[in-house]
Amino acid sequence: MVLVPRHRRSPRPAVATLLGVILAVTVIRAVYSQQAPALSPADVATADQLREDLRRLISLARDRVFPGLVNIKVITVNYWGGKEQKGAAVGSGTIISSQGHVLTNYHVVRNGKKFICTLSDKQEITAELVGEDPLTDLAVIKLDLSELKDPSMSLAVASFGNSDELEIGDTVMAMGSPFALSRSVTLGIVSNTERILAGTDDDAGELYFNRDQRTGIFNRWIQHDASINPGNSGGPLVNLKGELVGVNTRGTFFGGDMGFAIPGNVARRVATELIERGEVQRSWLGLSLKPIKKTGLQEGVLVNSVVKDGPADQAGIQAGDMILRIDGEPVTVWFVEEVPPLLKRLADYPIGSAVSITYQRGDQTGTAQVTTEKLRKDRGDEAAFRGWGLAAMDITQRMARHRRLDSTQGVLIGSVRNGSPAQLAEPALAGGDVIRAIDGEPIKDLEVFIERYEKIMDAQELSEYLLIEFDRRGKNHLTLLKPKPDKDVEPPREVAKAWIGVAVQPVVAKLAKHLGHPDSLGFRITRVYPRTLAAESDLKIGDVILALNDETLRPRGMHDAGLFHRRVRRLDIDDTATLTILRNGATSDVAVMLERTRIRSQEARRDRNRDFELTVREVTFFDRDDNRWDDDVQGVIVVEVESAGWAGLAGIRPRDLIQRIDTYQIRNRVDYRTALEQITERQPERVVFVILRGVRTRFQFVEPDWSPVSGDREELDPNEE
Repeated sequence: MVLVPRHRRSPRPAVATLLGVILAVTVIRAVYSQQAPALSPADVATADQLREDLRRLISLARDRVFPGLVNIKVITVNYWGGKEQKGAAVGSGTIISSQGHVLTNYHVVRNGKKFICTLSDKQEITAELVGEDPLTDLAVIKLDLSELKDPSMSLAVASFGNSDELEIGDTVMAMGSPFALSRSVTLGIVSNTERILAGTDDDAGELYFNRDQRTGIFNRWIQHDASINPGNSGGPLVNLKGELVGVNTRGTFFGGDMGFAIPGNVARRVATELIERGEVQRSWLGLSLKPIKKTGLQEGVLVNSVVKDGPADQAGIQAGDMILRIDGEPVTVWFVEEVPPLLKRLADYPIGSAVSITYQRGDQTGTAQVTTEKLRKDRGDEAAFRGWGLAAMDITQRMARHRRLDSTQGVLIGSVRNGSPAQLAEPALAGGDVIRAIDGEPIKDLEVFIERYEKIMDAQELSEYLLIEFDRRGKNHLTLLKPKPDKDVEPPREVAKAWIGVAVQPVVAKLAKHLGHPDSLGFRITRVYPRTLAAESDLKIGDVILALNDETLRPRGMHDAGLFHRRVRRLDIDDTATLTILRNGATSDVAVMLERTRIRSQEARRDRNRDFELTVREVTFFDRDDNRWDDDVQGVIVVEVESAGWAGLAGIRPRDLIQRIDTYQIRNRVDYRTALEQITERQPERVVFVILRGVRTRFQFVEPDWSPVSGDREELDPNEE
């Protein structure tokens, strides 16, 4: 396949107008330049008219697509550290059908579980995934038109243009929602229509989302300088006819603005197949290709590698062969930019086609009939298993090849949670291990693994140990895993001991010297807690405690910061302790009655609600003191909130104090639990959380997405074992 330079076409009307405007800009500059000669009224009028023509030209093109621009907010689920974690992403898209189909990037909707779209009139409606194609980084979602305020309204639909007609220097507009801000338009020119982003000619355009998932192998990108930023991904690239000629995908922020868009012709075909089939079906030959620029050869394309037992291998094709003709048509690939179109041509064959390949091997020429197979997914589906503390995924053929696995049987562990049963197993399980069997029962794939997990965890009594068979780097291992209930368990509370209600800091040698008493080491009182027995004694801030019951306290460094309270804990509650203190250069004894230690924040009872994806705990004595809260300040403190969960999306944050939920006053954890239970029964469209953040009261509006299984609450009791 030889690249033939295209003849320059006659300027299109839009381009001709733009050329005139460029001339007009020069004239306009001259008008306002003090050094330029004065222009006649006719010249000024011409410049004004050309400027107005440009503005009108851009406005007309903009208005053909801009109303169909959609801002997309995505709630994602990822698997890190052996557990499922929700997140949020934003991007852009374009309405391409009256049925509500929206074209965007795969990486915008990747791992998405919920899609919220904002239309041009600021309406927010949900959408569902129709299909995705990571190999081209394209996807289609479909708006739920029943949520429109006026169901009879017609959607603004963008039209595709012919991206093959684009030439370097053509003016284009990039539309989208940069940084999740309001919709915007930027203007630029096409810099390159055949850009390859990969660094070497061996991978010929292959980019990766992760170790397993490729993208861009069939694309030659449209490079342009219309500014695009994060959030613009998936937005349209538009020509001056107001046609969609590309899908903006990525940009750079160094060396000037460089944006890259997927050609509109590629996007149109992919979108059509996704809408019709939910996937893009492609043929696979099991080989990779390399240009001949550096080979010294004059024709053909080099077979760079062949997949063992793939279609090309079965047909007798070998790495190093030079393909000369495909189905009788001569093929020559000189440059890396020519590889993606050839790969796309091969992939476009109907699955199961017999492709005649004429090749040269040394001095011999041969012909092979390659029967194509369906191109399978690069990466398998993934799920998290809380009770075992691991995330696992299906093994695809490509994943098996790249890891040199002997089959796709089993599940691949993606990650393991610290301190989980999987990590504490003997030997420990780790990312990259392949689980083959559980208690002697083979694990075929992720679906079987999920079924086995649910059966084990739903049993009335959990097995003490599970026998897990797994492979690690070609070696077969056995381990014992101790499953635990699928819920978090907090460590037990510390047994109540003696305590004096003061906060202290160690006074070591250097500090004592600067305070003027180099021989008097001890602990300086930094806080006398109110509403304690210590507050009723003669202790004051600034006192240096030298001894406890005549036992000298001499901290040697900051590592002894807890020495004073450790000594106090040895004593008995309700006894009286004598503190020897240094105050204003004089020493004296102060008697203090000992009381029970107060509950610390890490010991406070918690409550986790999996619907709102929110964990709260009771307010402790130290919370009140740290925040200067009076006794009449009541509520529960937010400990954890999933960033893209119901509460997280409403803006609730860790350390917020929840004081009211709808009409329910929240004084403690019991009130909180009762309120959410009753709200779950009602399942309202909106729940108002009144919180205290710092010194301000805030109203946060939660919009739940109720499902038939909602109402999953979990009490986290520190006394559970």
